[in-house]
Amino acid sequence: MNQQPAPDHAAGSAAGAAVRVLLADDEQMIRAGVRMILRHAGGIEVVAEAADGAAAVELAALHHPDVVLIDIRMPVLDGLAAIAPLTALEPRPQVVMLTTFGDDDNVLRALAAGATGFLLKDEGPDELISAVRSAAAGDAVLSPGVTGTVIRRMLEGGGAVQPVRRPAPGAPDARIAALTEREREVLGLLGAGLANAAVAGRLGIGIGTVKTHVGSILEKTGCTSRVQAALLAVQVGLGGPADPAPGV
Repeated sequence: MNQQPAPDHAAGSAAGAAVRVLLADDEQMIRAGVRMILRHAGGIEVVAEAADGAAAVELAALHHPDVVLIDIRMPVLDGLAAIAPLTALEPRPQVVMLTTFGDDDNVLRALAAGATGFLLKDEGPDELISAVRSAAAGDAVLSPGVTGTVIRRMLEGGGAVQPVRRPAPGAPDARIAALTEREREVLGLLGAGLANAAVAGRLGIGIGTVKTHVGSILEKTGCTSRVQAALLAVQVGLGGPADPAPGV
């Protein structure tokens, strides 16, 4: 198993409520740079590192990270293939792809497989730190260019995400038939791109209640991530890029 020590483990554990992160990248210099950024952020603990996808799955099962930051192209098992076994773990980590390969196919395959987000390695340190914290909180994480890719491909059709065919107002959709009225409201706001705090503010409910609704939505719709739920909202006409999201 390819593994590097996590030198900030003790400091992170002392913080108590630190976000636990597993880094998976076959380039040691990349892992070192990301580790240094996260270590200095405060409240984030790098609990393990892996140089291939198979090791990442093994270490995630052992260390129970909140967030897995994983590259796409790695030996033994690539990052895309590692998403399914990672998201099958209990407790389930949030999987965020961190890669230089932001082409449409990789983005859509990752999201369709259940990744919580997709970040490009040219994002700045602040964006990386914010992404880790957002993913740990259950929010979707997408680089700006990636968001445009997902929306464009959904509107055009093709790839791992089915094209948007908005139903007529009030038309039934089996995928959301079991949702309560409040859950449909939450799903629509996810599709409009709102984070948990913004959904809570819009609906006048607590963030904990929003998280409960999101969990119920995922279970009832069969979605494996918040991102997939947001894409579903667009597909069934409950939300999407045309919907306003003030304050976000």
